[in-house]
Amino acid sequence: MNVSTPDTLDMAFKGLVIGIASSVPLGPAGVLTVQRTLNKGRSYGMATGVGVAFCDLIYAVIAGAGLRLVMDFLNRPDTSYWFQLVGAALMFGFGVYVFRSHPERRVHAPSNRRGNLVQNAATGFLLTLGNPLIVLLYLALFARFGFVSPGRLFEQMAGYVALLCGALLWWYTLTYGINRVGNKFRDGGLLYLSRIIGLVVMGVSLFGFYFTLRGKTLY
Repeated sequence: MNVSTPDTLDMAFKGLVIGIASSVPLGPAGVLTVQRTLNKGRSYGMATGVGVAFCDLIYAVIAGAGLRLVMDFLNRPDTSYWFQLVGAALMFGFGVYVFRSHPERRVHAPSNRRGNLVQNAATGFLLTLGNPLIVLLYLALFARFGFVSPGRLFEQMAGYVALLCGALLWWYTLTYGINRVGNKFRDGGLLYLSRIIGLVVMGVSLFGFYFTLRGKTLY
């Protein structure tokens, strides 16, 4: 097995960034994590995030396997150029969607059933499993960062492990922040956070356009 430390570190860095970037948008699973953190406590919110992260990893592997089948085509210089532009465009569109979304409308009345941590993780996993469109987000991110590396099994595995770590890091940070803020977060906190996330995603995608047009990379 051909293992290069710089290549492994590079892939791990990409995976970490992708793991965070794919988890940041406040979809239904994100709203559920926030809600449980507020209503049940941080440990229940974090357990939900863990379930979400592992389901995201499954979808990431599926997206990577799909791209690997057409890597010979995508590795052509002209194809790679346009594919990265499309990836940046998809990211920008996703940023607009997040910015204009109203996650607070998905918040439901708190349930009296706390359940255990495993049950909370399982529901986070199943809720994410019901949203296969996340594969499109991974395709855009993988295209933008050149994440798929055929023939480099060790590096690719390191990338996926880092991707999972990035997702877990995001849920840890989010639940920690919400737990610290407490009830102050309830009054428009989800909406403001969604706006900020949308702007960040759009900003990163615009940088992606710029660097691709200049023939450079973001990493």
